[in-house]
Amino acid sequence: MEFGLQFANMEPARCRDAAQAAEDLGYDLIVFPDHIVLEGPERQFDPHALAYDNIAIAAMLAEATKKIRIGHLVLCNLFRHPVITAQSLMTLDRISNGRIVAGLGTGWTETEFRMTGIAFPPIGERLRMLDEALTCMRSLWTSEQTNFDGEFYHLRDAILWPKPLQKPHPPIIVGGGGKGLLRIAAKHADYVNIIPDAGKPGKISLENIKRVTDESFRAKVEFTRNEAKRAGRNPEALKASNFIFNLMLTESREATRKTAESMAPMFGFTPEMMLQSPMALIGTPEECVVELKRRAQKWGVAQFIFTSVTGLDAPLIRRLHESVIAHLR
Repeated sequence: MEFGLQFANMEPARCRDAAQAAEDLGYDLIVFPDHIVLEGPERQFDPHALAYDNIAIAAMLAEATKKIRIGHLVLCNLFRHPVITAQSLMTLDRISNGRIVAGLGTGWTETEFRMTGIAFPPIGERLRMLDEALTCMRSLWTSEQTNFDGEFYHLRDAILWPKPLQKPHPPIIVGGGGKGLLRIAAKHADYVNIIPDAGKPGKISLENIKRVTDESFRAKVEFTRNEAKRAGRNPEALKASNFIFNLMLTESREATRKTAESMAPMFGFTPEMMLQSPMALIGTPEECVVELKRRAQKWGVAQFIFTSVTGLDAPLIRRLHESVIAHLR
């Protein structure tokens, strides 16, 4: 199993310190979101939440660390032309001495596009754009020249030099939850990070969060691997990734029960369903170890990524690793 952290709403210096602490402890991966607005369920957001350029932050951490992988969960395809994205990720891969993970998604936060005037096509069009973008990027990373005449992107004798250090290219992680997105992951990705489907509504809706359950997550992993097989890939080569939005380490089983009981009505879950929700990890360290082992076995999860609305600090990173992750290695 791999264990990563997503840093968001954090000052650069705090990111650097937390990244170095995570590397010293033995975490595998640090990722960043790619947003102008850090939006929660039903379009709630703090207008003063910190949203730095996370390609620049990734470059800073590539210099500040030596072993841990660095990437994005995920870069918004609509914000950059795929040639520019391929160039940025190639540069990060070389700066980091071959440690970058290439995370891509369609873009979903409609609020950002309404604010900026950047085009926000319907989800079907965004999916086709992402498919073309990944095709172009993989070719730019591996071919001397790239020719591509698609619906959205048109490359003629396009070059990218130097190439990434990782061969054939950096590992690709695609994030999302709808079947269209999962088919793209099945075609292109090394990792599929499954979250509530936000693409069509342009927001994270509570209704879609409620649909991400123990059984639905497992079914989405199975669907993606079946699609990979249909695409001629080894389905076992596609790794499932679980993004844990809400991490709550409790002090006792009684505290775990009370926390689950208080949170469950918000999602229309029973307390038992809340404790098995892919969106959360709630429990004592011992309970969390058991639950993560269950997810790995039942869902086939190979990668867990943790985040926090307020950001992750060194004490929480240390406690999570020493009391939970160290018992799963």
